[in-house]
Amino acid sequence: MSRFEQLPVALQAALAERRLLKVIAGLTNFDSAAVERISRAAGQGGGDLVDVACDPALVKLAAGASGLPICVSAVDPELFPAAVAAGAAMVEIGNYDAFYPQGRIFDAAEVLELTRRSRALLAGVVLSVTVPHVLPLDQQEQLAVELVAAGADIIQTEGGTSARPFSAGSLGLIEKAAPTLAAAHAISRALAASPSQTSPFQTPVLCASGLSAVTVPLAIAAGASGVGVGSAVNRLSDPLAMVAAVHGLRDALGRVLAPCLI
Repeated sequence: MSRFEQLPVALQAALAERRLLKVIAGLTNFDSAAVERISRAAGQGGGDLVDVACDPALVKLAAGASGLPICVSAVDPELFPAAVAAGAAMVEIGNYDAFYPQGRIFDAAEVLELTRRSRALLAGVVLSVTVPHVLPLDQQEQLAVELVAAGADIIQTEGGTSARPFSAGSLGLIEKAAPTLAAAHAISRALAASPSQTSPFQTPVLCASGLSAVTVPLAIAAGASGVGVGSAVNRLSDPLAMVAAVHGLRDALGRVLAPCLI
């Protein structure tokens, strides 16, 4: 049985229909009040999945506030089993945006090793792995293929921290999202062409980091099966504004004209 079949049916459908909306609280965000606000907004605004730091207490808090499946993110695989026992539906290595300002860089070999360790610890749990955007695009493509071979079920992109938008308004939002959109385009095509792609469906790609309501439709057009959005929601302090932001993202995904199965 596919590991995806362990996910809630609604989450499976969101992936299959290429409309998954993941709201990200933050890998280093252990503020329970903030996680609760973000999670509640995700549930009320129409999100499909909440991504929180890998902590069992936060898993229970986020699930209760949102009514949605929970993904936990970490770069230490040994943290995952306790979070899964607390109710996390899936686990994720990365993303790495919080570490770059500290000078901490994840290379391909380390990400592959983290993936192998995570799969060994959790044989039956859906595993998402972020490809570091600091790698050139051709190396991102190659790493994505190797990650799937090592046991990754979902590949996530990033790139918002490397973007240097020069323009205001919608053009600036597109410039901000350009690195992660380029990665989603390149990786989704590399996975489709990979001889190791033995599943009847292509490995889903989640496009994350630097996205907004303007650019989430572009992520789907680039080949992603869903999007992960953090700062567009979690930087807000007003609960109503957070719900409105999630609603806006949901509506933007709904404007993608030709969704198709993964």
